[in-house]
Amino acid sequence: MVRPELVAEISADRAIDHGGIFRHPLRFRRLRLDASVDDVPRFGAGLAAG
Repeated sequence: MVRPELVAEISADRAIDHGGIFRHPLRFRRLRLDASVDDVPRFGAGLAAG
């Protein structure tokens, strides 16, 4: 079971090459100590979903 306790900022690129592999890896940027887990929509929800 995962219990979210920290918010992290990441960068991601949805580009996929011809082999079906993501072209750019997910990258950790920084911890967001100014935000709580209640400030962030759950994975799969929110504006960027879909």
